Amino acid sequence: MSKSFGDHRVLDGIDLDVRKGETLVILGGSGSGKSTLLRCLVGLERPDEGTVRVQGVDIFHADRRTLSRMRERIGMAFQGGALFGSMTVAENVELPLIEFTEMPAMTRRIVVRIKLGMVGLEDAMDHYPSQLSGGMVKRAALARALALDPEVLFFDEPSAGLDPVTAAGLDRLMMQLKRSFNVTTVVVTHELQSAFCIADRLALIHAGRFRIVDTPTAVRECDDPVVRGFLDRQPDEDEDSAAKFRRFLDDLE
Repeated sequence: MSKSFGDHRVLDGIDLDVRKGETLVILGGSGSGKSTLLRCLVGLERPDEGTVRVQGVDIFHADRRTLSRMRERIGMAFQGGALFGSMTVAENVELPLIEFTEMPAMTRRIVVRIKLGMVGLEDAMDHYPSQLSGGMVKRAALARALALDPEVLFFDEPSAGLDPVTAAGLDRLMMQLKRSFNVTTVVVTHELQSAFCIADRLALIHAGRFRIVDTPTAVRECDDPVVRGFLDRQPDEDEDSAAKFRRFLDDLE
């Protein structure tokens, strides 16, 4: 799959399979292409070349009915939560049930209570997003992603903006859900500690291409200079931040 914006090629002929029941973590620095990849995987961005198949469905060429059925089987937790501020936590979680099912209102309320209980937010059902902490917003977004009992879950930077203790708690919750329901999970993050904690496999993307897709142990032992630089938090040897800043100053002159 490839994707460009203007003259900038963000994804450069990448190929990836996600195995059923695994947690695949996509790592990469800023501008590496990982967020664009995630948007393509969930159908928010259309690739210029290649296809995306979710459980056998080509999401960019399927008819409307097929696509709707497929979307019922996936859940997405966005980086900032993407909760509707004018709706309570319970109403946010109930939204997919209203959109994709014909459940009666009483049944929907029961399902919402169960999902919020799974993430430890049953007591916050009537709260609004503005009344929640950052960690609670992430858990509420997870409850909404779980509303339809998805077979595939996508996470965009689940630990971003959280303190270490809260982030670790969210990691444990994600692992518990995977063990309990065997959900296939794709996580995009730049948080190394979280990535190595939750991943069955890691995929490191750099300049729009995968440098390695393998187990956490194999990634730790990899001697590829780009992989080592990312893991050791070293700047890109081609052009680090200081070099970019010097070039910027030269352009001003």
